[in-house]
This record gives sequence, structure tokens and C-alpha cells, in this order.
Amino acid sequence: MNSNSLGKYVFDIINAILLIAFALITFIPFVHVISSSFASVAEYNSKNFLLIPTEFSLKAYEYIFTTNALPKSLGITVFITVTGTLVSLLFTTLFAYPLSRRRFHFRRTIMFLVVFTMIFQGGMIPEYLVVKALGLLNSYGSLIIPRAIIAFYLIIMINFFRNIPEELEESAKMDGCGDLRMLFRIMIPLSLPAISTLTLFYAVFQWNTYMHAILYINDTEKWPIQVLLRQIVMVSQAGFVEQGSVEGESSIPPDTVKMAVITVATLPILLVYPFLQKYFAKGALVGSVKG
Repeated sequence: MNSNSLGKYVFDIINAILLIAFALITFIPFVHVISSSFASVAEYNSKNFLLIPTEFSLKAYEYIFTTNALPKSLGITVFITVTGTLVSLLFTTLFAYPLSRRRFHFRRTIMFLVVFTMIFQGGMIPEYLVVKALGLLNSYGSLIIPRAIIAFYLIIMINFFRNIPEELEESAKMDGCGDLRMLFRIMIPLSLPAISTLTLFYAVFQWNTYMHAILYINDTEKWPIQVLLRQIVMVSQAGFVEQGSVEGESSIPPDTVKMAVITVATLPILLVYPFLQKYFAKGALVGSVKG
């Protein structure tokens, strides 16, 4: 083995060790949260940091599901995520397609305005006044419409459309294909990697809706899961449960209940990622090559 091969081998070993260590550092907190939610009262109180519980208990999950608050809040978050992602994908795609074509005369002006919003924003108070003027306060529309299009994701979609040869459009036009038909029959099927990537981006964004829900939603019956989780963490365990109880609830540590709610709020969006993983890297990289 020559010196170059030996150096490359040593580098690969060190690189692998560092990446594994980094992965463990980021993975251990998740394990701690999940393990703590399943730990028994005695074990949780006796250990400062828990990774693998030896005594499993479901009391924390029984406790948080004795009220309709958590399932209802989770259902609201699922509705906002699904509806908001579909609306965002539709608007982003319809907006990105004309901006990616050279024949669209005002594309440079509109692109300037899009990029301008990434640098300069109106701020929290003007945005609140706009939402109020539109009559969206205390409605799910306030969490979907103001963020229907994110400029950075729009640029990714525009760049992906630009990578599709315009000769395909010219041949489709010769066959009498209109713009909308061309978009939905040719452009979108060829853009599935980018669309899958934006689906994940928008879904995570909608699932983690927090600040806008606090600003625009006053009705506690309409709170998404992230706001409910904040209430559990910031207020108290007693403020979370409206009615009902489980056996031994007085002995359940508040932190265990918080860990259980965090697990319920986090796992669904994590389970979506494996189904989009094969499209994720391709869509993110190809969409950012061409400016």
C-alpha cells in the first residue's frame, strides 16, 4: 500500500468515525425523549439521564389521551399540514412555471419582487393587520394563506423547470398542447423530484406552525399541536387535562408527560421522510444548480 492509498484509508476511517459520532450526538436526544416517555415513575426519578428504560410504563400516554385536547390538536395539525402543503405546491408550481420561461415578458420584474421579499419583509405588525383586514383571524386560513408561497422554495422550483429543455414544449405546442395542459401533462411529471422535495419542506414548515398560531388563533379549540405542546411545557400538566384521569396519575412526573407529548408531536412528520428520501437529494441539488 503506497502513501497515497494509506492516507486516503486513514482519512476515510477518521471521516467515518466523526460522522458516526456526529450522528450519535444528534440522535441521543431523541432516544432520551422517547425512553423517558415510556419510563416508570421509579426509574425516571432515580436516573438523571435515561436512554434505555428497564421498566416500561404507558401511564404518561394514558394520561395525555384521557382528554380530547391532544387528539383534536393533532388532527388540526394534520389538516393544516395536508391542506397547506397542497395549496403551497399548487401556487408554487403555477407561479414558478411562467417565471421559468423566457417568453414571459415580465419575469425579470416579478423575480426582482420575489427576491426583494426574501431580504426585506413588512414585519409582524403589518402582517397581522393584513390578516385581520382579510378576516382571517382565528381561522385556519390565517395559518395557510399568508405562507402559501415561500420565496426560496419558489426559486428552487423555477430553477428545476429551467433544466427541462424548451424543445419539449415546442414539440408539444406543435401537437396543439396549451400552457395548462403542458404544465400538468409534461412539466409536473418531469419535476417529481423537485415537487417531492418541496412537499417535505412545506409539510415540515406547516407541521411546526407555532408563532403564527399564537398570533392569529385565540380559540383554544383551534390550537395546533405545537401550541398545545408549548402550553404543557410553559404552564403545567394540570392545565392540559380538561377532564378524566387514569389510575396513579398523581404519581406521574410532569416531565414524563411532556416527553410523551413531544414524541406524539414529532414522530408523524419523521415517518414521512423515508418515503421522500430518494427524491430529496436530487430535487434539492438539481433545483439549485442553475440560477
